[in-house]
Amino acid sequence: MTATGTYVPKPGAAPLLRMIRAQAALETRMLLRNGEQLLLTVVIPSLVLVLFSSIDIVDTGVPGNAVDFLAPGVLALAVLSTAFTGQAIATGFERRYGVLKRLAVSPLPRWALMAAKTCAVLVTEILQIVLLTAIAFALDWSPQGDPLAVVLLLVLGTAAFSGLGLLMAGTLKAEATLAAANLVFLLLLVGGGVIVSLDKFPGAVRGVLELLPISALSGGLRDVLQDGAGMPWRDLAILAVWAVLGLGAAARFFRWE
Repeated sequence: MTATGTYVPKPGAAPLLRMIRAQAALETRMLLRNGEQLLLTVVIPSLVLVLFSSIDIVDTGVPGNAVDFLAPGVLALAVLSTAFTGQAIATGFERRYGVLKRLAVSPLPRWALMAAKTCAVLVTEILQIVLLTAIAFALDWSPQGDPLAVVLLLVLGTAAFSGLGLLMAGTLKAEATLAAANLVFLLLLVGGGVIVSLDKFPGAVRGVLELLPISALSGGLRDVLQDGAGMPWRDLAILAVWAVLGLGAAARFFRWE
């Protein structure tokens, strides 16, 4: 304040962490308010878990309580729906409508914008996991294993699918991203070990499917939560490779306009 009692303006950007928090909060609200996003992130995984756990529609290929097999796969499906499908579609249309172009010239750095989007994905996933876990417990789920292994699988799975989703959104047109992301979601739901064991597929096909990030995530979670296995190093390594390749390619080829 000057001697005359007037305030001197101090123009400038807000602190970086405050900008990231604000953008992350906005991104989270946008994710949760979108009807299609809610369908992908909440309704479909919940229906898959309840329906296939309660009614013998699909042979999971393993004996025992169906929910013990399905719950880990549905948790992997939740990560796929939010980190890949939902993020790819939302970011693709933001790019088409010029939202990303305008944000790119704001005081918020581009990497910080992507960090905010990642934070929004993580917040949404936490809400998904809490809801799906509550439903699974209501269906008499009995999880086992090391929580640390579960967290590592979910984090690496999120990184892998986020990279692939951003790569798709940053290179394809919005309409193509919408179609491709939904198609990939359906294909991986069927062939990613989510509701059907990969043992049901022929040997050559199974060998390829096991290298997919959804198969590594669902298989690793199932090994830990259903069988009580130790650290699933092979599945973690597969997810880490996909994360590096996806995020690296997204950083290299993402087009903001």
